[in-house]
Amino acid sequence: MRRPTSLVTLALASSLGAQPAQERVWAERFQARLEEIARDADGVLGVHAIDLTSGRTFGLRDTLVFPQGSAIKIAILLELYRRADSGELKLTDRLPVRASDRTGGSSMLVDFTDGGSELALRDLAMFMIRISDNTATNMLIDRLGMDRVNLTMRELGFPEIKLQRKMIRPQESMKGNENIATPRGAARLVARIHKCEIPMAKVACDDMRALLAIPKPGSLPDPLPANLRVEWKPGGITGVETFWGVVALPGRPYAIAAMLNYGGDSTARDMRRVSAAAYQYFSRLSGVTPYGTRVPPP
Repeated sequence: MRRPTSLVTLALASSLGAQPAQERVWAERFQARLEEIARDADGVLGVHAIDLTSGRTFGLRDTLVFPQGSAIKIAILLELYRRADSGELKLTDRLPVRASDRTGGSSMLVDFTDGGSELALRDLAMFMIRISDNTATNMLIDRLGMDRVNLTMRELGFPEIKLQRKMIRPQESMKGNENIATPRGAARLVARIHKCEIPMAKVACDDMRALLAIPKPGSLPDPLPANLRVEWKPGGITGVETFWGVVALPGRPYAIAAMLNYGGDSTARDMRRVSAAAYQYFSRLSGVTPYGTRVPPP
């Protein structure tokens, strides 16, 4: 019986011919591990991973569209910094925190006194990324404009990444109006942010990356060594688990996005398994010689 077409992306397939045979076997084992996790997953899993050293990519249902939860906040963060870099606004511009801004889900701002405080746009972004504050996020969406966020995604080549509603809008969710992305698009976007291949000054890009690298627990960093820098954002809504991020592994950094929907009670476990499998693969390539010997850094 003919074996189904492999889920390895064409980029991986075309690059394998240039690899030593043993490295090709190691790459195939990583792909097989992703497929194994997907078969056992408590839902439908999609993954895209990029070797930021070689450019090699791995894909598993990576062009399917998934709802995003809070991971979409990376697109909002990018729009904020793009606009600040262009001079359309300043990160120090302040917005008052009003009772009318309060929304459900994760938020510290819901406890602020109505009109008692003003926060800089960068501080709102920090709340949005560090604790996934939904009130801060919706305030930024109001300031930036949903259409402008989506225009920037299209201009950067990511039309599949779409901000379509504010945070915590159950009526919109019931209509199927979700914030969406594909694993491939999300991984490519965070890879470009990490390499500062975005039209903005490097100092602005570095500050944006610093916000994403603020330590926070979750399914991407949990299986990794505690000292690794991880620039990332998770997302989760009922039945959905996502993360977009870059793991700054010395000698072998990689971008990865994983998305799962139709999920049950084990989605976080499945996402941690994806992260652990990626780290196992890329860490063996860190400091490796052409013959597969791992050389410690000087």
